[in-house]
Amino acid sequence: MELCSIASGSSGNCICVGSDDCHLLIDAGISGRRIEEGLHQLDLKCEELKGILVTHEHIDHIAGLGVLARRYGLPIYATAGTADAILRTKSLGKVDETLFRVVEPDVDFVVGDLTVEPIAISHDAAEPVAYRIRHGEKSAAVITDLGTYDDGLVAKLQDLDVLLLEANHDVNMLQVGPYPYPLKQRILGDRGHLSNERSGHLLGKVLHDGFKAAVLGHLSKENNYAKLAYETVRLEILNGDNPYRGDDFPVYVAKRDMPSERICF
Repeated sequence: MELCSIASGSSGNCICVGSDDCHLLIDAGISGRRIEEGLHQLDLKCEELKGILVTHEHIDHIAGLGVLARRYGLPIYATAGTADAILRTKSLGKVDETLFRVVEPDVDFVVGDLTVEPIAISHDAAEPVAYRIRHGEKSAAVITDLGTYDDGLVAKLQDLDVLLLEANHDVNMLQVGPYPYPLKQRILGDRGHLSNERSGHLLGKVLHDGFKAAVLGHLSKENNYAKLAYETVRLEILNGDNPYRGDDFPVYVAKRDMPSERICF
């Protein structure tokens, strides 16, 4: 399997994951042109994709969806609530309803040789999910845009090889920054976004001896920066209730405006 972030941040998100024979996008929150260019760097073409998994309808996750749908006719996998919200997003232009494949949280489905599990998450969207993708004995998950997590979510993320996990903001930067108070409260709330510290806490709960790599994603441009997220998450792992240290496995920070490291496992 392989996973590569084409772009990840508060301004746009698009992740490619797949096997030798089947590749999927998770979200299409940047322009169609940038997605095509990012895939080209991975020696892939949009027409070779088997579909797009959409986590939720916020524009930083669907901005390029309309273009890709019209240009390539790719299947769009989304929950019923998310599909309805996408079809009501006028900025996307017309999206063919027949391209949608409605998925349900906790109900696996198969695309090519990949098994996909949608996982319900807490975020202020219609019906948001994260995704876990499995190929044989290998698996990866992409989980961003969650305000909180519980034991049920932690259980869904056990025995992963690779995890792309949100590390959205530094709490102190957010609290003293320029955002209006209601927006700060939204981000900090249970339907908002994970802080660096909370990201480290969650990562510490899913580590195991066979874990291959973590990728920190969806960083806020205004309330975080890559080195701070990296060091905070590693420190939380070191100080957490687990036997691991932050340097026991690779931790990458996904780039905002360009493809990041291609992780093969």
